Amino acid sequence: MISCEKAEIICNKSQYQEASFTERLQLKFHLFICKNCCKYSEKNSKLTSLCDKAKLQGLSSKEKEQMKQKLHSKG
Repeated sequence: MISCEKAEIICNKSQYQEASFTERLQLKFHLFICKNCCKYSEKNSKLTSLCDKAKLQGLSSKEKEQMKQKLHSKG
C-alpha cells in the first residue's frame, strides 16, 4: 500500500489527468482504506470543480516576470 504522502501526490496528478493507470489504481485502493485521504480527495475534487466553474486563469510567464520586476524595484 502507498503512503498518505504518495496518495496526495497521485490525487493532485489525477485532477489534471497526469496520473498513470497504475497510480490511479494505487490511489483507489488507498482511498478505500484511508478515510482521511478519501476526504482530502473529495475536497480536492470540489476545489477543482469550483475553479473550473469560475474560469480562473493564471498569469502568463511575461506577466509573472513583470510582477517580479515591480516587486524587486519597490523592495
